[in-house]
Amino acid sequence: MKPKKVLLTGATGMIGKKIYKALLRRGDEITVFTSSMVKGVQKIPGADELIEWNYKEKNQWQKHINGKDAIIHLAGANLFGKRWTKEYKKTIIESRQVGTRNIIDAIAKSEKKPEVFVCASAVGYYGDHGEDEITETAAPGSDFLARVCKIWEDEASKAENYGVRGVSIRTGVVLYKHDGALKQMITPFKFFVGGPLGNGTQWFPWIHINDIVRAYLFAIDNPNLKGAVNAASPQTVRMKDFSKKLGKILSRPSFFRVPSFAIKLAVGEVADTLVNSQRIVPKKLIENNFEFEFESLEESLKNLLKKS
Repeated sequence: MKPKKVLLTGATGMIGKKIYKALLRRGDEITVFTSSMVKGVQKIPGADELIEWNYKEKNQWQKHINGKDAIIHLAGANLFGKRWTKEYKKTIIESRQVGTRNIIDAIAKSEKKPEVFVCASAVGYYGDHGEDEITETAAPGSDFLARVCKIWEDEASKAENYGVRGVSIRTGVVLYKHDGALKQMITPFKFFVGGPLGNGTQWFPWIHINDIVRAYLFAIDNPNLKGAVNAASPQTVRMKDFSKKLGKILSRPSFFRVPSFAIKLAVGEVADTLVNSQRIVPKKLIENNFEFEFESLEESLKNLLKKS
């Protein structure tokens, strides 16, 4: 496959760093937009271009959109970086809405437009769906995270107005030992107090870090993939079963359930998203013959938690 010219935002985040390395390995030419040049130089060495990116000041970076084959847009304020105060909610929304809107505006003004614009989203788009299977056609939820995802996707979809294929990756809980949810879950297990969050019966949409990276690359390479795309393993599990598997692999008990009210006391409104039930079906990926490297939860956890 001919190397692509790819523009990447959010390259210093958990998923972004992995996507950057994957693009580098296959020989793509990578331009990175970063809000911190110091952090960019430290965390993402080897980029063909490293551009300082203030998402509000589009005139500083707009010309760098021109001539790219693909854009992967991950940047946005950390959803779980702080409590969801009124001010921080505003930051979460603005960083996604304004940043994406300005990238789309730069695409509109570019002489040579990208073939594809791949934008991050999350299965949080759906809210709590109980026992229902959720494909990409399911309705959005009504909580804050669902509203954030809807706003973000609405802005991203405008790429199609300029003849650019648009893809919004609705990501499940990404499993990675060194960052994110799994790292946080491991700690109580190490102290023999691990267990499920909430009542444990809710469906828990997960995906191995390798597979979410591969899904993004698949999205830029596959011209048939467009619109919203669920990115979660086809092997759905309940939270209690996830905890049992994790406890088994760590050789720790998994019966110390953390009730919803306790989670809410600890982290505030974000607790609702941690106990929502989402039985995600990655219908579009399956229909387009995407091959998951890690469909089995047990094999995923063994791979991630093996001793090196």
